[in-house]
Amino acid sequence: MKIQYLGHSSFLLTFGDGVRIVTDPFGDVGIPMPHVRADAVTVSHSHYDHCNIGAVKASAVLSREGEYSVGGVHIRAISRFHDDANGRKRGKTLVFRFESEGLSVLHLGDIGEPYTPALGELLGRADVLLLPVGGNYTIGAGEAKKYVEGLAPAYVVPMHYHVDGLTVDISGVEPFLSLFGETETAAALEPVRSQTGGTKIVCLERVNHV
Repeated sequence: MKIQYLGHSSFLLTFGDGVRIVTDPFGDVGIPMPHVRADAVTVSHSHYDHCNIGAVKASAVLSREGEYSVGGVHIRAISRFHDDANGRKRGKTLVFRFESEGLSVLHLGDIGEPYTPALGELLGRADVLLLPVGGNYTIGAGEAKKYVEGLAPAYVVPMHYHVDGLTVDISGVEPFLSLFGETETAAALEPVRSQTGGTKIVCLERVNHV
């Protein structure tokens, strides 16, 4: 499995059997969304910075709660809240769980609700947690840390944070990273099942061509 960061909340997940899935392709947010081919694209909600499906040449668009199978990848879409008021402010967002090769990846979409043990049981532990950290429209750094502590993934990749050129009003990744003793930067993440020694925080470099 290989995970590459396209920017904002968008990733390209490439599985060992060649299946390619893109999450939350973004529209006009001040940084370019790469045009990419995939077997499926997942959309957490209909806001312009998460649903630019025209940028992805894909056979399937997954945008509803439920369970799916794409090649050998099992996918579960779970409806959650985009805010801390049970959706009264910004509605709902989908959380996507991907399982393949004995590994699981959890993409939290634009989740805005506080972490609770009951929510943790619903989402389940994942090997890789793709986690919004920029606040304002999603959870911020402090609440994101609670998700890390509660879900205890092997790897955490922050997403949905401010970078140069981004026009969405959110914070940078630094407040989140400052809550952890050691972090890494990588061009891509290739998670392994044998990862031990606690959670690794990995910032992925944004790729423009895939």
